[in-house]
Amino acid sequence: METFAALEAHVKAHHDVVHDEPFMLGLEVPVGKDRHQSVFLAELKGSDGKRFLRVETTVAPLANHDPEKCLRVNLMLRTGYLAVGDMEGVAFLKLCENMLYNNLTTDALDYIIRHIAELGDKIEETLNKGGDWF
Repeated sequence: METFAALEAHVKAHHDVVHDEPFMLGLEVPVGKDRHQSVFLAELKGSDGKRFLRVETTVAPLANHDPEKCLRVNLMLRTGYLAVGDMEGVAFLKLCENMLYNNLTTDALDYIIRHIAELGDKIEETLNKGGDWF
């Protein structure tokens, strides 16, 4: 896949899209019995003009967790990384992955959506003591 439009056509055909804006899609991905995880796809441009797809899911409010522990978790992750983003002025932990478009296949896209959703849900469940917020 070389463009967000090509990716968008595939995603809309294979996933439950609940939010649709130019260069951003929001999905609800089933991750278990009665659990779903919100996953967002957005296009980013690097300083060199290369385009990336960011796949992210929100997992927990940052205020409740030690940022140093979060950075240590990053060392253990093989795919994805924890970052901090704001939602309505509140800092939240997010699990993210960035992928170059020219390396992106439909199989890789489906894998990373599923992986980020499942891992994000596990992290969310752990950090929020079983809660399913996102």
